[in-house]
Amino acid sequence: MTVKFVTVSSVEFNLARVVAAVAKAHPERVALIHQGTEILFPDFVDRYRRLGNAFAEVGLGCHTDRSALESHESGQDHVALYLNNGPEYLESMLGGWVARTATLNVNHRYVAEELHYLLSDSAAKAVVVNSMYAPNLAEVLSDLPDVELIVQVADQSGNELLPGAIPYEEFVRGQVPRSLDDCSPDDLYVLYTGGTTGVPKGVLWRNADFFVGALGGLNRDEGREYKSYEEISAAASRGTLRWMTSAPFMHGAAQWIALQALSMGHTVVLPDVTDRYDASTVLQVCEREGVEFLQIVGDAFARPLLDALKSGAPSPSSLRSIISGGAVLNAELKNELKEQFGGVTIRDSIGSSETGVQGSNVSSKNQRASTGDFEPAPGSIVVNASMDAVLEAGSDEVGWFAMSGRVPLGYLNDAEKTRSTFPVIDDVRLSIPGDRARLLLGGRIQVLGRDSASINSGGEKIFAEEVENAVKMHADVYDVVVCGRPSQRWGNEVVAIVQLVAGARLRESEIIEHCGTTIARYKRPKAVLQVENIQRSPAGKADYRWAKAIAEELRID
Repeated sequence: MTVKFVTVSSVEFNLARVVAAVAKAHPERVALIHQGTEILFPDFVDRYRRLGNAFAEVGLGCHTDRSALESHESGQDHVALYLNNGPEYLESMLGGWVARTATLNVNHRYVAEELHYLLSDSAAKAVVVNSMYAPNLAEVLSDLPDVELIVQVADQSGNELLPGAIPYEEFVRGQVPRSLDDCSPDDLYVLYTGGTTGVPKGVLWRNADFFVGALGGLNRDEGREYKSYEEISAAASRGTLRWMTSAPFMHGAAQWIALQALSMGHTVVLPDVTDRYDASTVLQVCEREGVEFLQIVGDAFARPLLDALKSGAPSPSSLRSIISGGAVLNAELKNELKEQFGGVTIRDSIGSSETGVQGSNVSSKNQRASTGDFEPAPGSIVVNASMDAVLEAGSDEVGWFAMSGRVPLGYLNDAEKTRSTFPVIDDVRLSIPGDRARLLLGGRIQVLGRDSASINSGGEKIFAEEVENAVKMHADVYDVVVCGRPSQRWGNEVVAIVQLVAGARLRESEIIEHCGTTIARYKRPKAVLQVENIQRSPAGKADYRWAKAIAEELRID
């Protein structure tokens, strides 16, 4: 296989400095738009530099200088972001790097036990929290001795300040903008994965690796990394577009698209509704603010957009592209999106918290959409099942989807998991988080799905996501999650849990037979179970633990 690589620069970057450099070169640009209010780049940078100074003034920062991960502890104080999609989230991420802390994401749907696990595992010293989540945080604070600072963001919840908490605006007010001279390419970006098949894990990225590997910080005209902050600022002269992420910032895909836009000089438009995904208001804001690029997360975000259109929401005339990251889109749904949104381009990106973007599938106006195969990004490869060799194009072997180049340092507090996920093959360190794939003739990569969600039925390995894509193509199916459950005959059997479109009735045998048009007979579901609503994470990810519980609960022997 011929792997595409880019030339590595001798200069490495920190995101807080990148955005500040863009602001200096383009002071007239709008960085953020939130609920009709425009925030210019210089004002945005001034805010996060003042916030960074506030963090530093209370003693938060970096206590270990190092250029490589030697222990699976960060050496930086951790700041947990328990926030909605407001300007405060992006200010806190970048302000955290100004102070040389490491911020981390908190899933705001977590119950007390899950919240306690996350804040304890990360040893968070500070929490920036929306008032609406203050009661949840209060439940666990007494068992979190590491938390020394709580900064609370006012919202419409009406909840009072937690004891000892500092109001966000008061925390920033009166601060001087902190110098960016100490910001380091080694400062960490910490991203906790969703934990749909296990407990969440904190992925550790160096700032410099994150900028290139996850945000695509490259001079694409010359196929190399940038050589200076000035070169990045010059490239941002083309950044005049408006991007919106409709996904929550607690999800990596949303953070990445917003930080990528800012580093390129584009404007990030935030949804009016900040605590949940509301498809109707997303479309209204896109129309009002002239959004050209809209980011969603798979079918779970796409279908409500189409429903909102049918209910009278506007089809934004400015929209040029819909980008799905974090979950793939069904092919038929892509075609419907193109038709309903006036021929927009659909870009399906695939990757993970541990790899950055590994590939994309672009479907333009006159091109029939497909699902499951991707044009690999630079550094994307497929390695064999034993993880000791790179596969060649056209091999029938199901291997592992891997990433080389700028990949994370590893997992927080988990050296063993780091060794298994980031092996070295032929003296090259790779990231192999667990997706199975084939390398097709021509170089495209067919991604079959996460190995941890696969089902061993009758001695055959079946990938849940492949079956899900087949079930979704039935006209009566609104959403689906596929899992396995114990079977006396098969060891495990494939079960599809479906949410039907309004007014449809369950026709189990018809859905099963329909799957036979796209997948082999042995992969078809042995049972189709109907639920009122499919349970997913706020980021649209399937919850396979929930699915397995439902499959057992609705079993008819």
